[in-house]
Amino acid sequence: MAFAPKPGCPMCGIVSQAQNQSNHLSSSSASQPDILWHDNNFSIYREKTNPVSSQGHIIIALNLHVPSIYMLSSSDLPLLAAIRDIATKLLHSLLPPETPQASPNSAMTLTHPARTRPSNFCIGFITPPFRDPRIPVTDHLHAHAYITPANRLGWFRSIAYSSLAWYDIDDLIAEIRESVSNNRVKSGYEGRADAPINLVPDAGARAGTANGRETTEASIALPHDIEEGQRRPSGSRPSPTTLSPPPDGGPQAQVYTS
Repeated sequence: MAFAPKPGCPMCGIVSQAQNQSNHLSSSSASQPDILWHDNNFSIYREKTNPVSSQGHIIIALNLHVPSIYMLSSSDLPLLAAIRDIATKLLHSLLPPETPQASPNSAMTLTHPARTRPSNFCIGFITPPFRDPRIPVTDHLHAHAYITPANRLGWFRSIAYSSLAWYDIDDLIAEIRESVSNNRVKSGYEGRADAPINLVPDAGARAGTANGRETTEASIALPHDIEEGQRRPSGSRPSPTTLSPPPDGGPQAQVYTS
């Protein structure tokens, strides 16, 4: 299997724990990661030991041991869009209830894509050779998502989250789309989230020749609906309950409540 788990990799260990919790093979404890989301493609946990922000810092780890951001291609655009949308929803759920941005129904709307990202939500990758010295994993691709201000960064650690090393996920999506099409998405453009192309996660993911032959590369994502994951609110015990079926009759998501 390509990108098989690597023995001793901290991120592979977290993915394994998330899988065990989703299968009810283990219960959560204070020493285990606070798993917020798990599906066939990635696992998301809340960084509690060394968060960059007191308001919330989550880490999105690909389940496969993908070594670098440079392994991604245009075929992975739907996967990147899903990371952005679900991370946005999870950050909303971490906000205090009295915060205007907080959504009271955020736990029940994770299967619906987020169309806009608040300006104080940062979602992206730390690009090599830089790394977060408090989370020194360099060979298992993972994204960071946090709520500004990043008030727990020291000056040395802040380099990894500066423009020198930080690759915002919307910039990455836009630049991949620009590289495979003649659609000018305007990387870094503030109003880009409202562009019609941004409402289509698969836009730019397929390639082909003028005679109709498809040349799309294989994606690292597994072929399923990557929006249908499992979410467990922070601090809750695994007790499965099923959401109401979505209007389109698609597969159900599973939420863990206390």
